[in-house]
Amino acid sequence: MKKFAFLLFFLAVGLISCKKDVSPATTQTVDEIARDTLYSVMNRYYFWYKLMPVVVETNYKDPYTLLDAMEYKTLDRWSFAQTYDQYVAQNTGAFVGHGISLGLDPFNQVRIAQIYHYSPLYSLGVRRGWIVKKLNGTDLAPIFLANDAAAYNQLIGASSTSVTNTFLFQTPAGKDSTIISTKASFTLNTVILADTLHLKSGITGHLVFDEFIPPSVQELQSAFTYFSQNNITDLIVDLRYNGGGDLNVLTNMASYVAGSSKFNTTFLTLTFNDKNTASNQSFNFTSVSGPLSISRLVVITTRGTASASEDFINGLKPIFDVKTIGDTTNGKPVGMVGFAYPRNQPVYLFWPITFSLVNSTGQGAFYDGFAPDKYVPDDITHDWNDRNEACLKEAIYYLENGTVSSKGLYVGGKPSVKFDEKSAKNNNAYILKK
Repeated sequence: MKKFAFLLFFLAVGLISCKKDVSPATTQTVDEIARDTLYSVMNRYYFWYKLMPVVVETNYKDPYTLLDAMEYKTLDRWSFAQTYDQYVAQNTGAFVGHGISLGLDPFNQVRIAQIYHYSPLYSLGVRRGWIVKKLNGTDLAPIFLANDAAAYNQLIGASSTSVTNTFLFQTPAGKDSTIISTKASFTLNTVILADTLHLKSGITGHLVFDEFIPPSVQELQSAFTYFSQNNITDLIVDLRYNGGGDLNVLTNMASYVAGSSKFNTTFLTLTFNDKNTASNQSFNFTSVSGPLSISRLVVITTRGTASASEDFINGLKPIFDVKTIGDTTNGKPVGMVGFAYPRNQPVYLFWPITFSLVNSTGQGAFYDGFAPDKYVPDDITHDWNDRNEACLKEAIYYLENGTVSSKGLYVGGKPSVKFDEKSAKNNNAYILKK
């Protein structure tokens, strides 16, 4: 907790000149003062401040409604506000729930798309690919077919340790299994899987990575130490559900992959608006223990691959001929600085888009996302390490044959319905020290 309070101090300092004086005769709520602070932040730091709609700030009751009104919606799909408590929970991996994401497969069956290691269901043997036939006696398929998130959220209940749900699963063996599970409080693991694949082309590392948050650094160190000890020659990184996160964590991960010859060279360059050019700077690959020495990098992607995940691809393109398998990525070549309000004991954090990012050769502006070298649908019918899982199978085919396969007619499309217990906000967070 102390670490995050320390980081937020720098964010709050940046707002000293932004806060408005409130007349003693005027009584404003915390939400109204936060709204006025956000208005100042947007006019000074927002990357597209010249293109914002003209608004009257007092017409809005809180920072959430004001931010929605001020966004340059032609490009901005990402700016958001949150409470301080939400920020701390996200960045420490704190979580309350079953620790699962559910998705709809091509046969209109609801399945476990992802499950965290400390989920109460994981300890009972539930894994990605299991069919979820009913939740609390209700057939889930019609809810997913209707894309009815409200009905699903009502059915699964609040994020509270007092909530218990009854799941009717169909196991991979085809047997029905009823499991009663109570939501629990636990820390999310961000490295979902780190294993090695012994292929005809050599030993390949396989990393499934969920999000870039500060606790990931220790998990990544363990994963890459394992890869280094096993002398991998190629690497598959699965970022299909990774919506981004902290740029410092991203730089740390990319440094393992880039290798020691790239330490202290440019990874990404950040450019702010014309009121804040003094903040323009580059992130360099950093020195890490046990960097890899690989020749090929394959990344598995979906429409949910966003922000820092896309910058992992873009930032490593000058080093590797990065191959992507799956679907087109989200398309977020911009990031945000967090601003805390109030200065002491923050209640809110504002995350407006504040900068753009390019790699060491100046490539960026990928608002349409990165189209994959081979379109392959997200296969939630198999677990992560199952070589019959469609995306992993295609990645292996490329490494063993030097080219993607010619079979398959999938050419991308709308993402399949997927409901997650976590916030869906994408983030490319950066702590700007003032």
